Amino acid sequence: MGTTPEFSPPDVASRQLALEALLSRQSQWPLAAPAPSDTELNLIFDAALRAPDHGRLRPWRFVVVRDDARHDLGQALVEAAASRDPEAPAEAHEQRRRKAFAAPMIIVIAASISTATKVPEIEQLLSVGAASMNLLNAIHMLGYGGFWATGVDAYDPDIHSILDFEPNERVLGFLFVGTPPENPEVTPRPDRGDFVREWWGRSSI
Repeated sequence: MGTTPEFSPPDVASRQLALEALLSRQSQWPLAAPAPSDTELNLIFDAALRAPDHGRLRPWRFVVVRDDARHDLGQALVEAAASRDPEAPAEAHEQRRRKAFAAPMIIVIAASISTATKVPEIEQLLSVGAASMNLLNAIHMLGYGGFWATGVDAYDPDIHSILDFEPNERVLGFLFVGTPPENPEVTPRPDRGDFVREWWGRSSI
């Protein structure tokens, strides 16, 4: 999707503004059109590729689904649901089709797992998780909303095959992308004291 542009280091004021924007990020739902433009999408993926990557394995894999391709994805979701539970009524399977139209753009997140390395699988998965967080942050910084969903569809081998993933690639979820509501409900930020502590050394009492 093009080359990566060069950026100059931001000044102190710009860094503060960027941090304030990050502190306002939250999962957004529902999501409507428009989705990011191609130029914006390039920046979003450039941010993702800045994730930590032990061994430079580059395990990140992303598939963009939008426009008419969502019809095919919706049909694939219906067929996969019917295969998982053939005894369920057809109406139950049809509900899966809505997932493909829950946002104007869907980014399928996957990890390409290498076994020909000393880097543990968990570190490769964590790298993809970090890249996905960069995606969410960049989406937010550009004024859009994102929602990362997992579940049975993400882990279904039929969906894996339909989206042309390789055998060593593992789907980790669907990132729904679009424009959030004008006045979204704000999720309270948790108290950092519940999650952070300082270790004072082995001799501390």
